[in-house]
Amino acid sequence: MARHFMMTADGGSRGNPGPAGFGSVIQEGNVVIAELYEYLGIQTNNFAEYSGLVAGLTAIHTLDPQASVDVRMDSKLVVEQMSGRWKIKHPEMRALAQIARAAHPAALVTYTWIPREENSHADRLANRALDEKNNGGVKPKNLLLERLRAPEVPTMIFFVRHGETILTPDRRFSGSGEPNPPLTEEGLVQATLVADAVVKLNPEILIASPLLRTTQTAERISSATGLQIEFDEAWFECGFGLWDGLSIDEVKIDFPKEFTEWVSSSSYAPPGGESYDALGWRVDEAIEALSSKYPGKRVVVVTHNGVIKQAVRLAIGADSESVFHVDISPCSISSISIWPSDGLRALRSANERGHLR
Repeated sequence: MARHFMMTADGGSRGNPGPAGFGSVIQEGNVVIAELYEYLGIQTNNFAEYSGLVAGLTAIHTLDPQASVDVRMDSKLVVEQMSGRWKIKHPEMRALAQIARAAHPAALVTYTWIPREENSHADRLANRALDEKNNGGVKPKNLLLERLRAPEVPTMIFFVRHGETILTPDRRFSGSGEPNPPLTEEGLVQATLVADAVVKLNPEILIASPLLRTTQTAERISSATGLQIEFDEAWFECGFGLWDGLSIDEVKIDFPKEFTEWVSSSSYAPPGGESYDALGWRVDEAIEALSSKYPGKRVVVVTHNGVIKQAVRLAIGADSESVFHVDISPCSISSISIWPSDGLRALRSANERGHLR
């Protein structure tokens, strides 16, 4: 059965023409499966936008030549031209459009215009391509010192892992699917204690994954702080598919080859589940959206072990497989700062548990 992908793409030129780059994001369902970006040298905006489209369609064709594709871009020009409603007068753009049509069967591709704010992920990748070529290819690494001295107030995100469930003590897989366990009595006690600790952080916003264990933890925090809970599936735990509810030993017996691949690569997804890489892309997008929506605010996010591990990794710029060296305890608090002007992130704390008995 042919697969279906949703792709967003963007491109930009600082000068038009000027230094240019593109970004493309490929999703299958709710899972991001690829991020593409590239510096293009001195080019126009339109060239960069078409280049992002070509790169995304080429990658999708490699994944499945028969896949249907929903392309969404904030470039009215590209969408209308590729849909056949506008003529392409510029020879270079006409050539790029032909390359895009040849990259994947045109009959399998539909085009939709979206507002710029709905294309932030691809836009961010295009800017990353440009930034990494800044200053002759050298991007400044230590920007934190200047941010700490600047007047801009960062967004503070306090990540709270949910309390203990019946699956926690044995380290059973507990993802975004069934059995969706509730907190144990000990977990409820932990949630009450972390709620008291959260009050001292003076939060302004409370967000939670809608799963049962995070909902129960967030309810204790809501009661203590007086904040209403905003539920958001972006903060769901990693999907473990067929492994949900199983112990590590059970998975080793029933899925020996798959388990070996899973512990060896962050790009491997359990059967019916989600890879750590895909989770990282999802968390990256969720953090960016939260920072944009609540600039300078103090936000509590009640979520899960895998999600917080990814947030920590992203804050310190570690590679994807560094998640194998991080663990987050039930009802611990981890925090990061994000400066909304440029998205710089800094880890402020990880796995704080002094409030627990």
